[in-house]
Amino acid sequence: MNALPATVRPARAADAAALAAIYNPYVTGTIITFEEQPVDAVEMSARLAATAAARLPWLVAEDPLGVRGYAYASSWKSRAAYRHTVEVTVYLESAAFGRGLGTRLYTALFGELRRAGCHTVLGGVALPNEASVALHEKLGMRKVGELREVGYKLGRWINVGYWQLTFG
Repeated sequence: MNALPATVRPARAADAAALAAIYNPYVTGTIITFEEQPVDAVEMSARLAATAAARLPWLVAEDPLGVRGYAYASSWKSRAAYRHTVEVTVYLESAAFGRGLGTRLYTALFGELRRAGCHTVLGGVALPNEASVALHEKLGMRKVGELREVGYKLGRWINVGYWQLTFG
């Protein structure tokens, strides 16, 4: 398959419907997110605005056919001492798997986080998820723990592993 070239850019409010379309199959058919109800463009737009208000990056990968994936950072905890730690998330539409877009998105996101003075990046992964584990580890993140049976979705209990990267 010959993939179209993609660019990584900051997300915009106009991307909200595309972001929801990428995210909702994960909501309805997988354990990858613990959200259980699909989100619409209005909700996704509110999430984009909240991320921007927190002065954190939200990036998209876009090719000539449209937005194919996204990655963003969110605050880890609300207490002031956690202000230099973020949690990162990446989602790709299924047709974009295997194109290296997850790596490109995370690489760009980590670059922005470094420049902004972030010290620690965390990634939570609902397990099992070999592709997500491989992506996080490819970017230098290391597993630091696993919480057992913390989510219940699709008729089963789900563990969540945490990966961490500390910028020097």
